[in-house]
Amino acid sequence: MVGSGFKKGLTVLFLAILLMLPTLALAAQQALLQDILSAVKNGYASMADLHADFSQRTYVAVLKREEKGSGEVFLKKQGGTAMFRFNYTRPKQQIISNGKNVWFYLPENKQVIISDTTKLFSGGNGIALSYLTGLGNLSDDFTIRLISESPDKNGNYQLELIPKKHNNSVAKLQLYVPADAVEKVQGGKVPEAFFPIASSVLHDQMGNRTTIEYSKVRLNGNLANEKFNFKAPSGVEVIKQ
Repeated sequence: MVGSGFKKGLTVLFLAILLMLPTLALAAQQALLQDILSAVKNGYASMADLHADFSQRTYVAVLKREEKGSGEVFLKKQGGTAMFRFNYTRPKQQIISNGKNVWFYLPENKQVIISDTTKLFSGGNGIALSYLTGLGNLSDDFTIRLISESPDKNGNYQLELIPKKHNNSVAKLQLYVPADAVEKVQGGKVPEAFFPIASSVLHDQMGNRTTIEYSKVRLNGNLANEKFNFKAPSGVEVIKQ
């Protein structure tokens, strides 16, 4: 016959295991989150330049309407800055930066708007570009939460990032990181160059959200700096801000 002391011991042990389970689950989740962040960091570090296709959906809260866009994007890291070029096929427009200036070219309006990069991205407005180029430190800028320990139906882990400081342009950022990108760095592996973001969703303070999905990613093609400059065609009005 089992003694009461033995039964008590089993009960205490069982309760101790139950109390440990949430701690163990949290530790496992934190370890997975660190693996995902490591994949993001290593992917960006492996990238000197990028050429990819993108599709964009923007929900405009005040109009309760979604607008769609698509095109190709070029990125190139240059020291502590980044150059970029978004060639939209829908709607027809271009957004180009050589790291010093940003050109917004609207061919249908025959206008190009020139802004200084420093002014344009001051006050935290550059936080979205920082995540795309990897020049920023996500842990410094955001409080990060892993939505689920399992990849979604598309094979991506979802991160929710909330700015640590109030930002007029960014209320919340969601990043989707491919599970195979995480596997590339697990176990201390040093993989070949890869882009660690499948898609992103940017929420602003007005309730608008912009979803961008990337495809046909080509890395480290030695893109020429000239691609990130813009010369206004004849007859185009130049507006400086």
